[in-house]
Amino acid sequence: MEGPSEIITIFIGQAGTQIANACWELFCLEHGVSPNGSLRQGYYPMDPSMHAFFSETQARKLTPRTLIIDLEPTVIDEIRTGVYKALFNPESLITGKEDASNNFARGYYSIGSEAIALVLDRVCRIWETCSKPAGFIVFRSISGGTGSGFATLLLEHLSQNYPKTITLDFVVFPSPNIATVIVEPYNAVHTTHGALDHVNCSFLVDNEALYNICARNLDVDCPTYTNLNRLMAQVVSSITASMRFEGAINLSLEELQTNLVPYHRIHFTLATYAPLISPRKAMHSEITTQQITYSCFEPSNQMVSCDPRVGAYASCCLLYRGDVAPNDVNRTIASLKGAKSIRFVTWSPTGFKVGINYQPTTTVPGGDLAKSRRTVVMASNNTAIRYRWSMLVRKFDLMFQKRAFVHHYVGEGMEEDSFGEARDNVIALIDDYKEVEK
Repeated sequence: MEGPSEIITIFIGQAGTQIANACWELFCLEHGVSPNGSLRQGYYPMDPSMHAFFSETQARKLTPRTLIIDLEPTVIDEIRTGVYKALFNPESLITGKEDASNNFARGYYSIGSEAIALVLDRVCRIWETCSKPAGFIVFRSISGGTGSGFATLLLEHLSQNYPKTITLDFVVFPSPNIATVIVEPYNAVHTTHGALDHVNCSFLVDNEALYNICARNLDVDCPTYTNLNRLMAQVVSSITASMRFEGAINLSLEELQTNLVPYHRIHFTLATYAPLISPRKAMHSEITTQQITYSCFEPSNQMVSCDPRVGAYASCCLLYRGDVAPNDVNRTIASLKGAKSIRFVTWSPTGFKVGINYQPTTTVPGGDLAKSRRTVVMASNNTAIRYRWSMLVRKFDLMFQKRAFVHHYVGEGMEEDSFGEARDNVIALIDDYKEVEK
């Protein structure tokens, strides 16, 4: 059997770095890698499929094939001194001296342009060690400066240097009602405009939706970012599971993109995970394939605050893990097609793509999610997401009418005209979604 395709993960900014902590904690548990990079007992001989995320060093240690980048050092310093400090190659942790201070222009023009050469050199080095690279997965928040500005700059360079390579993007999207950054709408609109042509598929997640899931489904009263990031890590794990473990219907990054993205610009997908239940509730509930599939279509389980019932599904990927029979899946999908609340666009007759993987999900010890024999992640392309773009543009307009905070951006080398261009592109994106829905 030939080796698996290698995936290069890139985590950008403070949000990206904290997501990296949760993701690598989970991947190490799944593959039996201890925090110092050696395999735990019982995991020999080494499963070749784990090379999708890990590379082997001369000393027979496993190290993540990843880059974690932030323009200021404090958050990455926590990894350098934390439990997993021996796991990462020191060269894959890249920090600058001063941060982008929540300013897209600082991340893209001034501070970012100083760091980009070093980052591209490290990407190139990792790329050259791969025998069959499958693509990049980028993790970032588009509210701050590094995740919006520097990530846009990096994505542009990646699509130039590696033109045929697939780039997936996990984006922490601005929430409807809670914001940690005042200039969030500016950063988000600029990065959406800048990265639109350089990303093949984006998975949107927002903190407000994750907070609600923690409170409502998982009985976590005061969730921290760790709780939210661990939820997100499970979604990432399920999407990449079939590249790392054997299954009935395997799914590569190319297949995922082919099925989810009907037009190049319409590549923003919603992610949902099921079953979202706490260990206490799990003792009293029966978890069937049909039940977890149905709960993916409930608005309250979406990981981005968006009601899919007001839009139409253009495509839908159901990625199952664990004890799932293909027959059960077929029956469930047949019953879904008759449901009134699930509306597909008129030009997509089949609508569903299925992946089945026999390796059940691993839960983090002491985590919020219950251990389950079968789980599903649904990635769906739904036109309802345009309401979130409209809300973003409305907030953008409120500030830009008064030219509030604009001087910070212009002072870092940005043209004021760029604001209008970025806004027009996002408006065009909203119109594209309206066209698709017809």
